Amino acid sequence: MKKGISVVAVIALAVLLIGGFFGLRYYQKFFASNVAKEGYILIPHSANFTSILDSITPYVKNRESFKAVAQDKSMDRFFKAGRYRIKSGTSNTDLVNMIKAGNQTENTFRIGDFGNVYQMVGRVTKKTELDSLRFAKDLNKIAVQKGYNNAEDLKKYFFIDTYNFFWTVTPDEFFKKFDDQYNDFWTAERKAKEAQSGLTRDQIYALASIVYKESGGKPDEQKTIAGLYLNRYRKGMKLQSDPTVIYAINKETNFTTPIKRVLYKHLRHPSPYNTYANAGIPPGPICITDKSSVDAVLNPEQNNYIFMAADPDKFGFHRFTASDAEHAKNARDYQEWLNSKNIK
Repeated sequence: MKKGISVVAVIALAVLLIGGFFGLRYYQKFFASNVAKEGYILIPHSANFTSILDSITPYVKNRESFKAVAQDKSMDRFFKAGRYRIKSGTSNTDLVNMIKAGNQTENTFRIGDFGNVYQMVGRVTKKTELDSLRFAKDLNKIAVQKGYNNAEDLKKYFFIDTYNFFWTVTPDEFFKKFDDQYNDFWTAERKAKEAQSGLTRDQIYALASIVYKESGGKPDEQKTIAGLYLNRYRKGMKLQSDPTVIYAINKETNFTTPIKRVLYKHLRHPSPYNTYANAGIPPGPICITDKSSVDAVLNPEQNNYIFMAADPDKFGFHRFTASDAEHAKNARDYQEWLNSKNIK
């Protein structure tokens, strides 16, 4: 009797050990962490199973176990393109499910004060699957569909800010985010102020871009600067904004001509954007601008200023005046400061 119990016990133990062995292998294959290091992998729409394995190999401890689970779950045939984050502690099952479901991680994009939309596209597409040429062509098509000439006419739809997009974002998906933002921004209240301003929306954006450049993007003086330029505009005076001169020159040289100091020879540059050569507001914005600059034009400070000069005693700020004589002194102080710094 004792001998029989002993045999049963041995068999049971053997079964447990064998079951435990295969159970452990099953667990390790499907549910244990298989991540060797954290990072991101990119799976383009043109990828195949082999290229996915090659991409993920540097991040996993055991390529073959990942491959086996992927095949068990049919990921060798069904997967979605994207940018995927590989996190420590992640199992093969979780990795496979993530790629099959398309649970990719968004990329962060900073839209800055680009001089034109194509500059922005070149920077943005470094974080997307599409190349800049294809992206620009599709934005051109979107512009034509909206009644514009090309993507450059879409500049007013973009605001300076940080945005999140997927690596696989299409130009249509990309623009829709900004189209929706543009429509949300133009509330009934802003539209009423637009009507009161006597300016067209294009003029508002053009003036806002000047305000942005003159203020260096700092909101402190934006309403003051907007009030000053509106005073000049309504008096029939030329706006005489240095950033418009810089833009006019850069626009024709594809933004390859850095100008640290505006000289008299620059003021004569022939361009409809040069507000020293032309009266009125330029035909379009000289850069992508921010919301606060547009709001500054819609809510300008009521002042009598018609002159401004950079303040050498307060870097990034300006001295404002309505006096010719006082402005001449302010401008002279700034020129002397530039000379002292050997800025040419």
